Amino acid sequence: MKSELLKKLVTPVIAILALLLIIAWMSGSLTEKMPPGITVMTAPDYPDAIAVIKQEQMIFESVPASIEAKQATLISSRILSRIEKIHVRSGDMVNRGQVLIELEKTDLQSRVSQAEARTRSVTVRRTEARKSLSRAIELTQKGLLAQADLDKARANHDSLAADLSNARQALAEANAALSFARVTAPIDGRVVDRFAEPGDTVQPGMQLLSLYNPLSLRVEANVREKLALSLNTGQSLQVTIPALRKSTNSEIEEIVPAGNAGSRSFLIKTRLQQSQGLLPGMYAQLHIPAGLQPLLLIPQDRVAQIGQLDIVWVANQELVERRLIRTGKTYEDGMIEVVSGLEEGESVLKVMQ
Repeated sequence: MKSELLKKLVTPVIAILALLLIIAWMSGSLTEKMPPGITVMTAPDYPDAIAVIKQEQMIFESVPASIEAKQATLISSRILSRIEKIHVRSGDMVNRGQVLIELEKTDLQSRVSQAEARTRSVTVRRTEARKSLSRAIELTQKGLLAQADLDKARANHDSLAADLSNARQALAEANAALSFARVTAPIDGRVVDRFAEPGDTVQPGMQLLSLYNPLSLRVEANVREKLALSLNTGQSLQVTIPALRKSTNSEIEEIVPAGNAGSRSFLIKTRLQQSQGLLPGMYAQLHIPAGLQPLLLIPQDRVAQIGQLDIVWVANQELVERRLIRTGKTYEDGMIEVVSGLEEGESVLKVMQ
């Protein structure tokens, strides 16, 4: 009985002990711990120590911006008609003068035919009146026709001349209206969107398509007044497009000379040097110089990263201190900004393993 009871107790006890060991191992109780704070070691002479330097660097303020098209247009209908065909869709590239939309033109062609017929009729009548006027002038000179009859012939001729001018203007108007039935591209560009479909009846002023020129993209940003007043037309600024993970240069093209009273900012427009892959409406960041600021700098290779912590080894007299620091921007020359944790003149050693 006792042996059976012991067997029943041994298994749970072993399981509990194993569980406790696992918990202790996972909590780090079985590994060597490093106490918090500064690690102090004996420091021999370190010839490779580099002093923390203070240097004035140009700082930049990142301003939210957007990509916009300088050359963009909304295409609208100029007549009341029904859409027969639409030859383009969103994203299509078009050339200036290319037919984009065809409207129903049966009524317009009838108006043109009527205007042409009236013009021909008045032209024939005016030709006859001109001949009659010439004969009347000749007979009057011979004394065979009264002056009143000559005046009547001249008045008839002048009236038909006026009618012919009106008929020609009506024909030109009818032809112009007929040309409005073929909607063409006013610029070379890309179709952004279309707002109607075949079969729709459109009215004058109704939007049909929107276009933009991909070669005319620029960056527009509202810059706070203190920074905006320090900028000049033609100045070069760097632009970052986070979605494409790339940066490019831009040149200030326009500074709107009136500020926004609500945000106390001015609209800055910059021309991009290259726009491949960019689309209107994309988010961008415009980096604007904000003046010189003294910064503490050390070589980037002197900073060790442990998880999310930045650590350096500092030689302090005969001791070496392992110290946590907070870093800032990294520069192209391999230097990194130290926000806190170091002071000017302190000696930083190579990364220790």
